Amino acid sequence: MSPTQIILLIAAYFVVLILISYFTGQEDSNEAFFKANKSAPWYLVAFGMIGASLSGVTFISVPGAVETKQFGYLQVVFGYFFGYLVIAYVLLPLYYKMNLTSIYTYLRDRFGNTSYKTGSVAFLISRTVGAAFRLFLVAKVLQLLVFDNLGVPFPLTVIITIALIWLYTFKGGIKTIIFTDTLQTLFMLISVVVTISFLATALDLNGVPEIYYNVKDNAMSKVFFFDDSNDAQFFIKSFLAGMFITITMTGLDQDMMQKNLTCRNLKEAQKNMVTFSIVLIFVNILFLALGLMLTQYAQQHGITADKDNLFPTIAMLPEIGIITSAFFILGLIAAAYSSADSALTALTTSFCIDIIEIDKKPEKKRKSIRKRVHIMVSVVLVAVIILFDTLFKDVSVIWELFKAAGYTYGPLLGLFAFGILTKAELKDKYVWIIAILAPIISYIINIYSAELFGGYKIGFEILILNGLLTFLGLVLIRRK
Repeated sequence: MSPTQIILLIAAYFVVLILISYFTGQEDSNEAFFKANKSAPWYLVAFGMIGASLSGVTFISVPGAVETKQFGYLQVVFGYFFGYLVIAYVLLPLYYKMNLTSIYTYLRDRFGNTSYKTGSVAFLISRTVGAAFRLFLVAKVLQLLVFDNLGVPFPLTVIITIALIWLYTFKGGIKTIIFTDTLQTLFMLISVVVTISFLATALDLNGVPEIYYNVKDNAMSKVFFFDDSNDAQFFIKSFLAGMFITITMTGLDQDMMQKNLTCRNLKEAQKNMVTFSIVLIFVNILFLALGLMLTQYAQQHGITADKDNLFPTIAMLPEIGIITSAFFILGLIAAAYSSADSALTALTTSFCIDIIEIDKKPEKKRKSIRKRVHIMVSVVLVAVIILFDTLFKDVSVIWELFKAAGYTYGPLLGLFAFGILTKAELKDKYVWIIAILAPIISYIINIYSAELFGGYKIGFEILILNGLLTFLGLVLIRRK
């Protein structure tokens, strides 16, 4: 596809999103923006969450990592499943019982205002970094495919990317996102299926059975790694990391929980979460199979692109055909924006409710305050993404995202675990100190882990260590 064709396709796609925003944003109220009036159908929430959970990072990085990491990522995905069960049957009942809009108000009621603000700031940092990682990857792909050819600098690409999100979320917020995420998830899955169909033909695979055995019998489809506990992909490490990543990055994340809290009641929210967790396993298997077939195609045709460049490079080859390329672009954009739009809304929600406490402001000013915060959050995301352009060059972004999550979500894991698992009260004014020290100590331990633990290298389980250190720190400041 030519750059002009790609731009026209993207423009048509956003016309559809803006139309959805127009119809769902008729009620421009804070209640609709933050909670969708608690009237969202659970099945739409479940389907839309697939796209929000996967994001552009999964769309690009998971297939690109198969060549070097095989199907090891599936160990993490199995951990996800059990993490979602914890969310469905431990966290969601708590959130619904307290009728929360921001889940961090739980910390205020449990410990005090400092804990509340500490948890909120931890989320704002975590989600800003996570959303920026996801958007950075997609903006780089768009830069490579379109804007470099037009002489558009990368910072302008980022500004355009964020501006488009703001355009269709500034009125309807989460109410709009419930519907746009559903559409975007559909586009993303169609894109993967269309690409696999093309690759199957190119690799002389006739039908689903041959595709299955091609994947199953290939050395790259190895799932379980039990041999070396020092390996970052060692099963226990990957499984536990996946479980705790889910509990924190979904269950303790305002972005993902805000969608669940739009369901009519707890039973529907739990039905949404369990259904979503099962479907997500099969969707990730689909992405891994795609990655294996992309690698095979690249090896057969002498294509040297790897990691995050593999899928975009092959998808835009002339011999792929304009239909497959078009669906790749649609899938990429859909995967990116289904995650980023809800992140932008969740960051706005958390800042309004948790930081500036918008409910205490004069009622006639609340809507304008929310809109100004929405713009401010957009500007911050632009700045962080541009910063990432100087920090991350030749990396697989999904692994960097998980590393970052280990440090930024650890304090949230420790705070919520202490609140749920104990009845102790805290010396609230000292909580922020623990939330700063725990990630710093975790980072130092991680650097010297091989020396400290006889060659053992810490991987994604840095999140568990960070949460544990936070928990132990809170024990030290509990009230006698």
